[in-house]
Amino acid sequence: MTNWYVITGGPSSGKTTTVDMLRDLGHRTTIEHARHYLDLKRVEGKTVEEVRARRREFQHGVLAMQLDQEASLDPDETIFLDRAIPDSLAYYRFLDLEPDAELLDALQRVSYRKAFILDLLPLAADYARTEDVSAQMRIHALLIEVYRNLSTPVVKVPVLSPADRVAYILDRL
Repeated sequence: MTNWYVITGGPSSGKTTTVDMLRDLGHRTTIEHARHYLDLKRVEGKTVEEVRARRREFQHGVLAMQLDQEASLDPDETIFLDRAIPDSLAYYRFLDLEPDAELLDALQRVSYRKAFILDLLPLAADYARTEDVSAQMRIHALLIEVYRNLSTPVVKVPVLSPADRVAYILDRL
């Protein structure tokens, strides 16, 4: 069992805002890898549309970054993760992709203290978030399904102000 807490939820649920606020309070946090992967590809001259069109390559690239990151973390340190390895399975399912053997193997080994699933906020599109409301809701439902099927305790976080969401999470560690 790690001492890691996953902050997750569908697109536009306030994950990164929540993780950033936890970091600002002095907690160790991680970054969201899907956005980071897109940013790296944009630096290489690719468009978001080009990267997302190669769905399997995109998902595998994000998974590889997540696997590397989690392998480098101290399991005894309290860390808040902006998404985690199981999120990849939800996205593979959403995109109707067969999961990589590497993902399935990793899912047998992952262990998190808790997964905090943030209720959805109104969808706010940006360069990296291209889903519509229907996709937002489907991804959110898949994330709940994936985490509930793991041995990780799940805590649903209601829509509150950002500061109140952080307090809600910290009160439930």
